[in-house]
Amino acid sequence: MAHYLVTGGAGFIGSHIIEELVHRGESVRILDNLATGREVNLAAVRSKIDFRKADIRELDSIRPLFAGVDYVIHLAALASVARSMEDPVETTQVNLGGTVHVLLAARDAKVKRVVIAATAAAYGNDPALPRVETQPPQPLSPYAVTKLAGEYYGRIFNDNFGLETVSLRFFNIFGPRQDPKSPYTGVLSKFIVAYLRGAMPVIFGDGEQSRDFTYVANVVDASLRACTAPAAAGKILNVGTGKSATLNQTITILNGIFAKQVKPQYGPPRAGDVKHSTADISLARAALGYEPLVSFEDGLRRTVDWLRKDLG
Repeated sequence: MAHYLVTGGAGFIGSHIIEELVHRGESVRILDNLATGREVNLAAVRSKIDFRKADIRELDSIRPLFAGVDYVIHLAALASVARSMEDPVETTQVNLGGTVHVLLAARDAKVKRVVIAATAAAYGNDPALPRVETQPPQPLSPYAVTKLAGEYYGRIFNDNFGLETVSLRFFNIFGPRQDPKSPYTGVLSKFIVAYLRGAMPVIFGDGEQSRDFTYVANVVDASLRACTAPAAAGKILNVGTGKSATLNQTITILNGIFAKQVKPQYGPPRAGDVKHSTADISLARAALGYEPLVSFEDGLRRTVDWLRKDLG
């Protein structure tokens, strides 16, 4: 049995990782301040985990939580481009300052490895597709800047401070428990809620922007592989599906799932948004043995089923 600490473990991605770790019989501790996470996400495993309410911005309060931990999966963040444009200071304090605190606490506790949740937003609007880890970063938002800087800190700790780190650049994750009530939630949750409520989904821009939409089970698998894969230490790796869909194509797929002919409402493009994004996952395949488990359309169907139940 290994001992895992998951920061942001009560959140959308974190709660799925927690469930899989419990299923595998691992020892699990969660660090979450519940700013965006929800304890209800952990209801199925609550009696089998060690939950600690704490804030990664407070180094002294989180240090004791790293004692005896083998692997840290660092997900705690303010994960929104739009929010970072509104409040770059808080985004920097949480995403960058908090990440440095996690790395310091892990180093001092002799943790074996920290897996850092990074973002495909680091690539910005580089026209070269698919995105390859060697492309020069071109972040367009404070969110992307903070997450990119977190990667750099991870590499510094890996190369200089005796703490193995892996940064995973996640591509547009979606799935059950992505809070549809949050103004900063992913576009797919907003689309599906609009369908369920008989409303018109809203697209910012012309709808031809494309994303490598990645179902959450794929991210869980990659994150747990990254904790122990020998070849991953010190690496920055893309985690996506290697395929992309435009928002207009997504509406067509949802029309098929719901057996409707809905037309979206188009609004002005949003500042800081990337136009196109597709992952090259060759490096993750080589370093982790990673392969996407769930396709975009299957993931959409699973998410629709969950939201139907969650919204009653």
